[in-house]
Amino acid sequence: MTDEALQRLVEQLSQQFFGHPFRHHAYFNARLRTTGGRYRLRDHDIEINPRMLTEHDQATLEGVIKHELCHYHLHLAGQSGQHRTKAFQRLLRQVGGLRYAPAPAPATPRLRHWQVYVCTTCQQRYYRLRRVDVTRMVCGRCRGRLRWTGVVTAATRPKD
Repeated sequence: MTDEALQRLVEQLSQQFFGHPFRHHAYFNARLRTTGGRYRLRDHDIEINPRMLTEHDQATLEGVIKHELCHYHLHLAGQSGQHRTKAFQRLLRQVGGLRYAPAPAPATPRLRHWQVYVCTTCQQRYYRLRRVDVTRMVCGRCRGRLRWTGVVTAATRPKD
């Protein structure tokens, strides 16, 4: 589903369940990690986590959209759109929105690549995730010069 299709879906659900048009923007935001969607008070836009569509069904996506539309319409009506208010809870029940978005599947851990440095004097090894400027850094044991020797993954890195 594209952002344009999401925009049309949000406009349709807004008109069908709330009786008011949705006049702002709705789009997917892949940076959302722990939430299904977000209503932005500043510009009235709605952001939806694309994992609600890829990991769950269409009904879940529509439930999340209805939840965000409750925030949207209450805010534009001058009422508080906070979760704890009775008006929000009543409106959410009326339209059949989701109170909580289902938890997204845990992200797969990234493979770490460790930079390996060796002291040219005492052969002390240093493992760093970020590159080190060897012209400025020296060995902490003997103050010798460091030399970059390559990259290893977490599986091949020896335990300290």
